[in-house]
Amino acid sequence: MDLGLRDKVAVITGGSIGIGRAVAHGLAAEGAHVVIAARQVERAEEAAAEVATRHDTRTLAVGVDVATAKGCEQLIAETTKAFGGADILINNAGTGSNETIREAADDKWQYYWDLHVMAAVRLGRGFAPSMIERGGGVILHNASICATQPLWYEPIYNTTKAALVMFSKNLANELIPHNVRVNAINLGLTLTPDWVKTATQLTEGTDRTWKDYIQGIADEWAPIKRFASPEEVADFFVFLCSSRASYSVGTTYYVDGGMTKCVV
Repeated sequence: MDLGLRDKVAVITGGSIGIGRAVAHGLAAEGAHVVIAARQVERAEEAAAEVATRHDTRTLAVGVDVATAKGCEQLIAETTKAFGGADILINNAGTGSNETIREAADDKWQYYWDLHVMAAVRLGRGFAPSMIERGGGVILHNASICATQPLWYEPIYNTTKAALVMFSKNLANELIPHNVRVNAINLGLTLTPDWVKTATQLTEGTDRTWKDYIQGIADEWAPIKRFASPEEVADFFVFLCSSRASYSVGTTYYVDGGMTKCVV
């Protein structure tokens, strides 16, 4: 199936690892050129080199912190210099939190707001003009099932991801007349390096392995009884970027193995 992505330019934040890296490979496999943004430039460069070698496409590594206005401006500028703009933006950068509302300080709330919400605002605003000039584009927001079904131990993550979903809907309404499609994706349990790291730490010195811990989480929360792989969810991102999803706009899609406990 031709997804119509050949020679499109895709910008992926948090693109050096996990879901972002899998999306980079998925888009490159369809002939897209890929800009990989990450805080650590070495990791971005390593991922970009791997993608370019495996798929024979052009890549660009940008070491920036998109939680800052300066980082977003740099990413837009370097992409524009290298490719003249972008056709696809994947706002993927993010991380979980761990706190209570009574104990979390203002600066922690501000950091997650900047990372999950303002990065999407700044990059959407910054890349939209070039998408419009190129005849249209796609913006996807990697949100979370926690935007609607919160976990008790990360209220900041829950709140900022919910705000990201609302922003996504508003941006979609604004850009629909310009042929720029905006959607959000609420993922469930996905086996990212962060999950492996956490599971390893929590089982250290016990008779359980990190895989046992992961399986226990899946058994408790996901009717499908397993985590998704990054590549598995990346396939959905790639489809939504394609011309085959031309009528998909202004929506939040759940890719969660049945984890959502209500009708949405």
